[in-house]
Amino acid sequence: MQIVLTPEVILAAYREGIFPMADNARSNRVHWICPEMRGQISIPDMHIPKRLKRSVRQMRIAGRPYEIHINRNFEKVIHACAKETLDRPDTWINSEIVNAYCTLHRRGYAHSVECYQDEELVGGLYGLAIGAAFFGESMFSRATDASKVSLVHLVARLHEAGFELLDTQFTNPHLVQFGVYELAHHEYVQCLEPLLDRDCRFDFRAESEKDLILRYFSGRH
Repeated sequence: MQIVLTPEVILAAYREGIFPMADNARSNRVHWICPEMRGQISIPDMHIPKRLKRSVRQMRIAGRPYEIHINRNFEKVIHACAKETLDRPDTWINSEIVNAYCTLHRRGYAHSVECYQDEELVGGLYGLAIGAAFFGESMFSRATDASKVSLVHLVARLHEAGFELLDTQFTNPHLVQFGVYELAHHEYVQCLEPLLDRDCRFDFRAESEKDLILRYFSGRH
């Protein structure tokens, strides 16, 4: 029996260390996933390659200025993440997942970090925030380093807001450059449980994204 992806079901699942994925973007079947090993990125100590750090400091990618916005167009971000491309012929985000996470966004749980050039959305990511834990879901890029820049801004925001856990679900070659590491499921749940009822606000208003980034860089271990 297929369980309907209501916001309540999804939030309860994340609190237990599981999450939904579809077979592909066209599938109407959703599976509940519980990896034996769980990917994590350290919020205070994420590794940032020097070239990327320079791009983030200068607020430029591929020689052109960019702007970062939070939750400006969540629906457009999740649709971009769900889109199948030549580089990514299959995705796990189907229409049911899109609709469910858009509802979670409207309820204040799901958030997007968006990278713009000349007012065009060229990259970004989205995820779910519960307590002091942030669960990264997916990212996309239509310009050099746009998704990577979005990730750095995400981590700076999480650090400023007092989040303690950034879950990537899995590890992959793209995340290795950021120092991704793994926890066994039981270790992950032990780390997660005391964070779930903390009061952390992801969508706080920063004085500017650039100042937020510079403060993160200056305060790193």
